[in-house]
Amino acid sequence: MIIVMIPSATDQQVATVASFVERAGLKPHIMNGVERKVFGVIGQIDREFEQQAERLEGVDFVQRITKPYKLASREGREASTVKVGNVVIGGPTCVIMAGPCAVETEEQLMESARIVKAAGAHMLRGGAFKPRTGPYAFQGLAEDGLKLLAQARDATGLPIVTEVKTPSAVELVARYADMLQIGTRNMQNYDLLIEAGKSGKPVLLKRGMSSTYEEWLLAAEYILANGNPNVVLCERGIRSFEQYTRNVLDVAAIPVIKRLSHLPIIADPSHATGKWHLVEPMSYAAVAAGADGLIIEVHPNPDKAWSDGAQSLTPENFSKLMQNLQKFAIAAGRTL
Repeated sequence: MIIVMIPSATDQQVATVASFVERAGLKPHIMNGVERKVFGVIGQIDREFEQQAERLEGVDFVQRITKPYKLASREGREASTVKVGNVVIGGPTCVIMAGPCAVETEEQLMESARIVKAAGAHMLRGGAFKPRTGPYAFQGLAEDGLKLLAQARDATGLPIVTEVKTPSAVELVARYADMLQIGTRNMQNYDLLIEAGKSGKPVLLKRGMSSTYEEWLLAAEYILANGNPNVVLCERGIRSFEQYTRNVLDVAAIPVIKRLSHLPIIADPSHATGKWHLVEPMSYAAVAAGADGLIIEVHPNPDKAWSDGAQSLTPENFSKLMQNLQKFAIAAGRTL
């Protein structure tokens, strides 16, 4: 069930509703919409509770949720926003997260951060822990990489998003990162989802390479149900029989998710295509389809990148993309 507050609800009225839910032995999950707050309430709810909730000051309406993903469902609520540092995802700004696939050296990361900042990116991405298909590929710098990311944030002011691979590493990564990324291979790592939920840090949840929309939203539900309302979904391409591209960017997922869920959604054209020259047109397509943002791989010298150089943009190409992307953002009712 959800309890939807009126747009003008006061902090005291919100606190009263939270206290009412807790006294009933239930846990209130507060979600921030663009204009109002919504409580998600999970558990055995009788008609008396529902009627009493409807009479509380500041409550607009109460609605039962029929979808299996109770907290992620769009039923009865407006689009949510997620704040990462000073960046708001899901609002009027189309948020651009950019940076190298992997943190390699201090020089490489600091140069990357300066490049994406100058071009207009809002957040810095970079992998300190790298899940790789083969065991002999570069696996990341671990905590040393996290320290470099924090250093780059201090130098540029850009909030950082980086991947966490295991439940045991959540506390470590959360100590440095502004946003935790859960990659496609871990979308259904339920222990990891639970720990990410308990961390309280904003979470970027990438879609599994063969996952349905419902499976994806149920994965988000694990994070939400463990007390963390700050979830952003990421369409990063799904597996198909085609060999030319790395994956297939499911652009339709963007409007579909916005119909099914209140959670913000961004797109990853870099992993979706695997080819740098396809990143630009797929970025335009995603923004035109209503994406709340993009996560893009940028490297000072892609030919020498330690991972995913083929899909990384050069500084010049990223700057060109950002200039042209403004037109598509405006056409979609957004800004950069």
